Amino acid sequence: MTAAVGVHFDREWAMPSAWTFTIPPIRGLLMEEGAFCGGIWADPFAGNNSPAAATNDLNPDTAAQDHMDALEWLKARETEAFDGVLYDPPYSYRQASEEYSGFGKTNLVTNSGYWSNCQDEVARICKPGGKVICFGWNSGGVGINRGFELYRVLLVPHGGHHNDTIVTVESKIAGRLL
Repeated sequence: MTAAVGVHFDREWAMPSAWTFTIPPIRGLLMEEGAFCGGIWADPFAGNNSPAAATNDLNPDTAAQDHMDALEWLKARETEAFDGVLYDPPYSYRQASEEYSGFGKTNLVTNSGYWSNCQDEVARICKPGGKVICFGWNSGGVGINRGFELYRVLLVPHGGHHNDTIVTVESKIAGRLL
């Protein structure tokens, strides 16, 4: 099996952290991709350590600027207003349920349509030529059907029984294709 042409793959071990952006190889990738100093970025699941200029997290105890449902927050952003989007939602339905059950969002965030709708909105708010950096346990990213081209993947194994964190970096090449 061969890698897609033009896609750069890296793999770097690091200790796990609930705060994704503090993991050294991920922090390094964010710096290289300009998330700390390259334009205006949005983060709908920001938590406490996001470098984005516009941040949101449903949990009011986080450092995020806004504390709304991520989908509603994304819908309230202007079309093509951001140079980049950091997309670091809970990685599984179990995590989403645990994280958001105290906020009355369990049924909403454990519905696959919710996550697809969030990705549609992420694609809408990102400028042409902009970047989306996705984090999770899969490499799906935002995808070609939403007008994005994958050009970088970082696998971060954490050892033991921890799943790898998979980071995809995509560039918006067009409007929605399908």
